[in-house]
Amino acid sequence: MPLFFNSPDQLAHKIPVGISACLLGENVRFNGGHSHSNYCDKVLSEYFDYQKFCPEMAAGFGTPRPTLRLEGDPNAPRMTFTKNSEEDVSEVFMAASNAYLEKLSHLDGYILMKKSPSCGMERIKVYQENGHPHMQRSAGLFTKELQKRYPLLPIEEDGRLNDPALRENFLLRVFTHHDFRISVSDEPKMKELIAFHSRYKYMVMAHSQPVYRQLGRLLSGNDPRSVTELKNAYFELLMTTLSKPAERKNHCNVLMHLVGYLKHAVDVSIRKDILDVVEQYRRGEVNLATPITLLHHYLKHYGSDYINGQSYFLPYPSPLGIRNTV
Repeated sequence: MPLFFNSPDQLAHKIPVGISACLLGENVRFNGGHSHSNYCDKVLSEYFDYQKFCPEMAAGFGTPRPTLRLEGDPNAPRMTFTKNSEEDVSEVFMAASNAYLEKLSHLDGYILMKKSPSCGMERIKVYQENGHPHMQRSAGLFTKELQKRYPLLPIEEDGRLNDPALRENFLLRVFTHHDFRISVSDEPKMKELIAFHSRYKYMVMAHSQPVYRQLGRLLSGNDPRSVTELKNAYFELLMTTLSKPAERKNHCNVLMHLVGYLKHAVDVSIRKDILDVVEQYRRGEVNLATPITLLHHYLKHYGSDYINGQSYFLPYPSPLGIRNTV
């Protein structure tokens, strides 16, 4: 089941993604305002079917409300109101969050509000009894539980989406997570896993050649585990490997490998021109879109269905322009 329509600009359907409600302009922040994100609301909404949530509102804290903070042990902090640290509201907060978290197995990603004691992904201050923050920081309470329950779910803060490499990596993982979920059934067949892996070989290679080989061995027919166990092991290794942006040198290795598919189809001078552009990318003179667009142009004419079906060429809709920035 293909993720995209024939046009690379369209999806067959929008992808379900959770999001902090304030990022969509909901007036749910402590001061009665919001933290509207144009990128999330105006750009990604073309492809994402958002499920918005504010854990503090769900807990009944209302708006406007006193500010909240984390206190105590950075590994297991409690939530209190900043001006009334005697009142521990962790249990009330988590009761509302847990009810929501139980229903998120259908999501393919989550975008969170930065610096929030509820939703922040990292670097959230945890205060000591003397009023000073610990050196060790934490994630927000909601986010800690989200990560615990769904460790392979692509999660990112809205502020970090301003970083081109982190933005590209997050979107890559969201679309891959979704593709796997709709391509490999709950009661999987080996042919589904093999078909998915065949499309993602060069994507994985760009992130890790050892994992590329490891995943191949997993599906070789020599592993004694059940297909369901293989599916779970494959998905965990895949998403863990994709969790870090691919390095430039690895992209170059993949691109040069793909040029090999043109060896008997195009003149050596054309292949040299393509390799020159790959070398420009290696030196940081052009972005990733440049060599991939050039190479894909020739492979669409002279490559096989197998190579043209690689997700590496189109891991997300082209109008997002993601590879023009990395």
